[in-house]
Amino acid sequence: MASGNAIRGGRVGSGPIRPDERCVPAPARAVTYWCANGHRVEPTFAADAAAPARWECPRCGLPAGRDEQAPPRRPRSEPYKTHLAYLKERRSDAEGAAILAEALRKLRQRRGEE
Repeated sequence: MASGNAIRGGRVGSGPIRPDERCVPAPARAVTYWCANGHRVEPTFAADAAAPARWECPRCGLPAGRDEQAPPRRPRSEPYKTHLAYLKERRSDAEGAAILAEALRKLRQRRGEE
């Protein structure tokens, strides 16, 4: 008896080395993109599919564009805003005071203080 392996030379998930003779691969084309760090990316798309204007660089994560001389700029990072900062953008101080006064009035009314 052999070493106990019934399937020799195979591994889980392995597939055929070359495409099946009965199938024809879809026509494809490579599109070149460049990021601000000078990295070149060449994803492959179907020949009849429209290539996107931007692609994410797999090396640095920056956006990459089709023009090597003028790649997209680095995205601006927005500073972290607290809930209060967003609230102050939506409401003026006068509106906030009016809402607070209304809430206090309802609370006092519920407690029977008014």
